[in-house]
Amino acid sequence: MKWLLGLLLIGFLLLGSFLLSPSPVDSKAWEAPSPPALTGKLAPNERLRLSDLLARGQVYGPEDTTVDADGVLYTGTQDGGIVRVWPDGRVENWLETGGRPLGLVFDADGNLIVADAWKGLLSIAPDKTVTQLSRESEGLPFRFTDDVDIAPDGRIYFTDASSRFEQPDYVLDLLEMRPHGRLLRYDPSTGRTETLLRNLHFANGVAVAPGGNYVLVNETWKYRILKYWINGPKAGQAEVFADNLPGFPDNLAVDDAGRYWVAFPTLRNAQVDTLHQQPWLKDLLAKLPENFHPKPQEYGLVLAFDAQGEVLTSLHDTRGTHLKEITSVNPHGGYLYFGSLHNDRVGRLPLRAIPGLGEREQ
Repeated sequence: MKWLLGLLLIGFLLLGSFLLSPSPVDSKAWEAPSPPALTGKLAPNERLRLSDLLARGQVYGPEDTTVDADGVLYTGTQDGGIVRVWPDGRVENWLETGGRPLGLVFDADGNLIVADAWKGLLSIAPDKTVTQLSRESEGLPFRFTDDVDIAPDGRIYFTDASSRFEQPDYVLDLLEMRPHGRLLRYDPSTGRTETLLRNLHFANGVAVAPGGNYVLVNETWKYRILKYWINGPKAGQAEVFADNLPGFPDNLAVDDAGRYWVAFPTLRNAQVDTLHQQPWLKDLLAKLPENFHPKPQEYGLVLAFDAQGEVLTSLHDTRGTHLKEITSVNPHGGYLYFGSLHNDRVGRLPLRAIPGLGEREQ
């Protein structure tokens, strides 16, 4: 009997210690909208399973991709490397940034511009010289530099997903549901970084309109895409481009026909939406090991939007066995390239294989 009382006492002490210990988050309540039905243009299909798989088993976590003028594909990996995949299929470990390369894009001079989660905004010359372009804005350091794009005038638009939580702790940012994200702009001619939008709920993918008059930015935790006007009568203003999306939007890109392609690592999670209504429960959950945190459903999803924010088509892998946790979709040379946060491959799908996208638009 004494041993049972002893165990109960230990259990009460452990429970009390757990309840009284500080949480790593200060959660806020949020009422998520009901998710849209996966019908019509959102209806599940298996189009992503038609994709070729590049560098399969030779990369891990190719989160974003970009292709240079010679057709060589570049991608950043989970271990901090940047890998090149040549047109003949050869895979080359190009260099290490010492961080976690996420968004990638080439500038007009052939430099690879990198949004590195740990190192900030980088420029990598063809000779592998690495230059740190920006590490903070308004005195607030970047903690999670995420995606990047370049406007026709050469200015660089990028995101700091969270100024509070670093890349391994993105689930804590989700649970806290407070606006720590920023949309930023770096001007190579002055070396100056400015904050365009602040108070975003996980600022993620960015894409500058072909004409350079606005930029889109994904607000991942709120399931929406915002439009920030660069020029014109609305310059400096932001509005919603697409709302109540069926999943968590990650990176986005625009093709030559003006279509915006958006990657979704996973579908909406009913457990997460319910948790958002109970901040105290999120505070407790954040104290538990990662195994107890919400997990993404293994699913592949990409959407295309027109310039008015209307869905044009959707691409799915409903089992997530071919392509899953898609974090980027980049159009180049008549193909779409798909990156992933945790997969071991890059997907490539010809635009002509997608119903409803005519030859004229490609």
